[in-house]
Amino acid sequence: MGLARLYALVEGEVQGVGFRRYVQIHAARLGLKGYAKNLPDGTVEVVAEGYQESLEKLLNHLWKGPPLALVTKVTHRYEEYKGEFSSFETY
Repeated sequence: MGLARLYALVEGEVQGVGFRRYVQIHAARLGLKGYAKNLPDGTVEVVAEGYQESLEKLLNHLWKGPPLALVTKVTHRYEEYKGEFSSFETY
């Protein structure tokens, strides 16, 4: 499996519950780079780049979330790897 990019939009109770930090920790452990960002509509946008297998593992983590989160939907797509990130950040 090669390099790819994951774009995901996470819905539910995912802001103010440590969700972005949770994503950052798991992404770093998986060797992924990108970001997790709160959006004005209450969702969290996640963009991550790395090996396809690691991205699939991160997607599973997005569905679980930290203990205080309640994930109701994760919309995602895989895109072409761009290599534009040097770390995994939260915004």
